[in-house]
Amino acid sequence: MPRTALVLGGGGLTGIGWEAGIIKGLADEGVDLSTADVVVGTSAGSVVGALLTTRPVDQVYEEQVQPPSRELGAPDYRRSMMLPLVPRMLFPAASRTRRRRLGGVALRAHPPGGLERVEVIRSRIGVDEWPDRDLRITAVNAETGEFVTFTRDSGVDLVHAVAASCAVPIVWPAVSIDDTPYIDGGMRSTTNADVASDAEDVVVVLAPLPHAVSRSTRISTQLGRCRAERHVVVTPDKRSLASFGSNVLDPARRPDAAREGRRQAGDVLEEIRAAWTAVAR
Repeated sequence: MPRTALVLGGGGLTGIGWEAGIIKGLADEGVDLSTADVVVGTSAGSVVGALLTTRPVDQVYEEQVQPPSRELGAPDYRRSMMLPLVPRMLFPAASRTRRRRLGGVALRAHPPGGLERVEVIRSRIGVDEWPDRDLRITAVNAETGEFVTFTRDSGVDLVHAVAASCAVPIVWPAVSIDDTPYIDGGMRSTTNADVASDAEDVVVVLAPLPHAVSRSTRISTQLGRCRAERHVVVTPDKRSLASFGSNVLDPARRPDAAREGRRQAGDVLEEIRAAWTAVAR
C-alpha cells in the first residue's frame, strides 16, 4: 500500500511552471516531493508528473525557465472562451452526464484526433515510455463522460495519456486513443485528489487552479475520501497569480511562473516538511 502521494493539478502552461518551481524550491531545502509513492497528474499536472518521474527535479525546473521555443500556445485564449462549458457544468445532472455534455462541446468545436497536440506533448515531456513508478494520469472519455485514470498498465503510451489529459475543450481537439476521443481530466476536477485515496500517510496537493463547480469536486471533499492522515494543499499566492497573467496558456508566462513558484515554496516549506518527514522513509 502506498504511503505518500503527490497530486498535481491543472493550470495551463503557467501551472506547469509554477508546480515545477514549488517542487524545486522545496527540494532545495531538503524536501523532495519527487519521492512520492504515488504521483497523480491532471492536465498541466500530468506534464509535471511525467517529467518528475523521468528526470531529476533540477532538470525539470531548468526546462521550465528556458524560453519555450517549441511550445504551441494559445495566444488568443480568453477565459470567456470557456463560457459555453459553464451551463453544461452547472445544469443539474449526474456527474458523468455533465462530463458527456462537455465532451460533446469539445467534439463539435474540433474534429477529434489531436495529432499536432500529441507531437507538442511529445516534445514537452521528451519520453514515450512510462516510468517504473506509480504515475496516474487522468482524462475523460468525450463520448461517454467516463472518468479514466491511465497508468503504465493501461496499454496506452505515456505521450497520448498526457496529451489526452491536456486536451482542454474548445481550445484543443480531443485526443484519440484506439479511436476513442478523450478530453482534459480537469473536466471532472482540477486536481482529482481522490485518485490518491489509497495513500496511507500523507497527500500533498499542488493546485494552480483550485476552484470547483460543485461540492463533490472540491479539493477538501475529495481529500475527505482519502485515507491519508495528513493533507497539505498549496495554491498560488498573489505574486504567483500575477505571474500567470490573464492567459494561462501563454508559453511566455511559464518561466516567470516557475520562478514565482520557487519563491513561494519558502512560505509553505515548514508545513510540508512537517507532513512529509513525519513519514518514516
